[in-house]
Amino acid sequence: MTHTIDAPLATAAVPPSTRPATRALVAGGILAGPLFLGLGMVQGLTRDGFNFTRNAISQLSLGDLGWIQIAGFLLTGVLVIAGAVGMRRVLGATTGGTWAPRLVGVFGASFLLAAVFTADPGGGFPAGAPDDHAASLSPHGAVHMLSGMVGYLALCAAFLVLARHFAARRHRGWALGSRLVPLGVLVGFAGSSATVLAFTAGAGLGLLWLTAVTARLAAEA
Repeated sequence: MTHTIDAPLATAAVPPSTRPATRALVAGGILAGPLFLGLGMVQGLTRDGFNFTRNAISQLSLGDLGWIQIAGFLLTGVLVIAGAVGMRRVLGATTGGTWAPRLVGVFGASFLLAAVFTADPGGGFPAGAPDDHAASLSPHGAVHMLSGMVGYLALCAAFLVLARHFAARRHRGWALGSRLVPLGVLVGFAGSSATVLAFTAGAGLGLLWLTAVTARLAAEA
């Protein structure tokens, strides 16, 4: 008769002296997604000419009130990067403790870049813009789109890394979600050729799952 003894899982211990700072950093990562989406929803519903079926949230950076959305991009980027630092402290030497925070940090940096290089006008927004989207991107519009693409690919990769972390801890639901959400994000982006709403839904799904997994990791710690 033999007995199987499971090897203990690696754990991350946050030193007591750094716990308040770590909580603050993690809170930033939790708040980033809801703040960005909430700000976008409020503006999208109140700014003249904006239509969620024709316009992406990024286009709110244009026009007289565009500074509000630009500030939202900057604040979201800072909060996501802060959350990545907090995630690194929480995960420590556990599975995914190195690459998941790095990839989330890349995602945060993409928001900072998107704030500097705004999206192109189109879809009737802002006022005076053509109803159709331009056939080619301007240089700043191309950088904006490229930064978003790289950022979300990094976020999807981070979720797949975290799926291994959750699987190692036998959190099967969280592991499954972290594998399925990247698929949902990519499907949403692929569907953007048919409707902007698909892109918005995919982007929002990624942000909300980042909030969820960051909160779960904080609870683990």
